[in-house]
Amino acid sequence: MNTDSGTGQKKSEEGFDRLTPAYHPHQQEKQPPCQADCPNCGDIRQWIGVVAQRGKLGLSDHQAFARAWQTITDVNPFPGVLGRICPHPCEDRCTRTGLDDPLAINAMERFLGDWAIKERLPLRQLSNEPRREWLGVVGAGPSGLSFAYQMARRAYRVTVYEAQEQAGGMLRYGVPDYRLPPAVLDAEISRILDLGVELKLNTMIGRDITLEELRKRHTTLYLGLGAQQGRNLGLPGEDGPSVWTGTDYLSRFNNGEKIDLGAAVVVTGGGNTAVDAARCARRTGAEVSLIYRRSMEEMPAIQAEVEDMLEEGIELLLLATPTRLQRSDDGRLENLVACRMALGEADSSGRRRPEPIPGSEFSMPVDTLITAVSQAPVLDGFEALDHTGNWLSTDQLGNVSPGIQAGGDMLKLGIAGNAIMQGRSAAEELHAKFQGRRSDGLPDDPRPPVEPQQVTFDQTPTSTPVRALKLPADERIDDGRAEVANTISEQQFLREAKRCFSCGSCMGCESCSMFCTSGCFTKLTETGPGMYFSLTLDMCKACGKCIEVCPCGFLDAYQPPVP
Repeated sequence: MNTDSGTGQKKSEEGFDRLTPAYHPHQQEKQPPCQADCPNCGDIRQWIGVVAQRGKLGLSDHQAFARAWQTITDVNPFPGVLGRICPHPCEDRCTRTGLDDPLAINAMERFLGDWAIKERLPLRQLSNEPRREWLGVVGAGPSGLSFAYQMARRAYRVTVYEAQEQAGGMLRYGVPDYRLPPAVLDAEISRILDLGVELKLNTMIGRDITLEELRKRHTTLYLGLGAQQGRNLGLPGEDGPSVWTGTDYLSRFNNGEKIDLGAAVVVTGGGNTAVDAARCARRTGAEVSLIYRRSMEEMPAIQAEVEDMLEEGIELLLLATPTRLQRSDDGRLENLVACRMALGEADSSGRRRPEPIPGSEFSMPVDTLITAVSQAPVLDGFEALDHTGNWLSTDQLGNVSPGIQAGGDMLKLGIAGNAIMQGRSAAEELHAKFQGRRSDGLPDDPRPPVEPQQVTFDQTPTSTPVRALKLPADERIDDGRAEVANTISEQQFLREAKRCFSCGSCMGCESCSMFCTSGCFTKLTETGPGMYFSLTLDMCKACGKCIEVCPCGFLDAYQPPVP
């Protein structure tokens, strides 16, 4: 006997083992693996399926693109932004890794984002009936704007207060232009404002208006400040000129300030802020080294960004950490002294703890040190709220106190996608409250996960995912702010959509119908992704062939109850 890859049921040479009870198909939509790690790019399988199956659905390319984009923007108004900067954990779980390489989901999302900007598509309004509540949002970053978007599209009056001269928060001031062009960010923010969101710039809480004044003015407040305060290392010699935090340096670099870093720059840290700071410093003409206390495998930065960094000539020193700085008599920074590290037992993060190796110190010349090891929000103006250190204290739904919600980096550090999700969750919870309904936040997905063995590759040739063209490393350095990677073409986008297995949902391949000799499957007249056939078991012979040939794991086996 062997085991069928599509069902896990035991098979004999003649077919399904007749010792097994009656074996009938059951249509069961399942949660795809790509969705499990992505809270915020919409139903991935759904929007890719609309494009891949547009011929079966009678949709033009334009109609399919618009419907896919709308599916994404119902939960995330920033597809062009996240399509560039998200670490795309969805791709890590893609079932295609069992055959060749995962779908380029991030590149596909970016294509739709840029396409919609070019087509000037508006965000979908859910209600035109004005509501009496007036909501205040502090911080025009990804979390605050996500909350504002979800409430404005439901016809609430929303005012956003931003301390900076432009909206975007850490998306604008923490992500370099070569990764996220300001024009893309501006376009996606403008669509949110077009829904009627009022934006007040250069308005700092505690300086221009107090928290108490905001509480009196608005029905509810949402706090979505970013973690814009970097942390120093506390090294001997650190106090003095030529030492920057990563967040401060990136903010000034993105504002176009000319900063003299000198010839030799060292950046310490292993996250995206450290990598971004190192690459920006390299674009000033400096020789740059990034020093990280763990191994490459444990770097939290996006792997592709690390690879781009190395292409640009930045030295990566692993398993090392700074111990002190040496300065000249006049205070000028001269050398960084570091020591080698060895990995010990795992710490609370699950990564092996780095431990210094005695007698391993070495020194390296340095004109500027950029520290990018951690960051936190600044709570000036919010001291009256419950907080622990620089972090607000909330319940599990993000409520700080009656009438005040919070999300994003004010709660804990995370990727932009998480901040957007938190803004959406808070908005949906508040809307339910205003409607007199109870909400426990975003609901858990009730669908069972599709198992890898339920998806079959039998009839699928291998293929490679699309790759966006990139500027050569020397051109990136010379230009400074030019975007490193291009958006994929329409042809590449369509080709990539075809690689999706539609895991756990019917793709309309008709295999079940073709192999069924009993006429159990009937084509639906109104179709959609996951909806192509109805199933009637009156004539089913329980042979199990339809389940065996279903490529996407949509059909399950079950034993009908005995009358």
